[in-house]
Amino acid sequence: MNMNNLFAAGGVVMWPLLGFSMLAVTLIIERLLFWVRLGSRQNRVVQEVLKLYRADNVVGALERLYENVDLPMARIFLAALELEQATPEDFRLALETAAQAEIPLLKRFQNIFDTIVALAPLLGLLGTVLGLIASFASLNIGDVGGTKTAGVTSGISEALVSTASGLVVAIFTLLFANSFRGLYQRQIALIQEYGGQLELLYRRRYERENRVCAPPPDKQTKPLTSHSDTVDN
Repeated sequence: MNMNNLFAAGGVVMWPLLGFSMLAVTLIIERLLFWVRLGSRQNRVVQEVLKLYRADNVVGALERLYENVDLPMARIFLAALELEQATPEDFRLALETAAQAEIPLLKRFQNIFDTIVALAPLLGLLGTVLGLIASFASLNIGDVGGTKTAGVTSGISEALVSTASGLVVAIFTLLFANSFRGLYQRQIALIQEYGGQLELLYRRRYERENRVCAPPPDKQTKPLTSHSDTVDN
């Protein structure tokens, strides 16, 4: 059975299943390109930025981040490093806020994937029910060996093909959806790890600059003895 005959045999539910499959393939390609780009560039860029910041080359670190502002980690770092005279608490809050803002981008299309995984088997089940209804409608007890048997066979074929198609679409989408979910969790762990490293470096820099800029403590001086307190010997 070729693709055209298979599609025709599945009945009316094959149209929404076809739409789901095309939508799933399009979104999977977009997510694959997104995660490949992150995996090939982001870790290297973050390591370079941390190395520059550790060497007190803040300007170089900022320039490197601006060159890669399309990366989520670069935007998170910039949100904190662009603060002027920020305390360590403000710096940490800026990191956390920027990280929360990047979560929708990292989880993009996850709800659509979940919807396709849930609805595709249900559409296949609907096709099964419609096929069985068509089979029983074509069945004639008094004409078992007659021409009405072809309608029964067609209804059973529709039931089986629609069920199989719904399961294939759901399994295919679920495989990639779970893979993207794992990449998202890994990315969240990396954000926490690299954000913690940058925060630690900032705290050390902040404490060092405050110690340098703090005025020296006043030297203790003995009180001057007034002329009236002197005793002539």
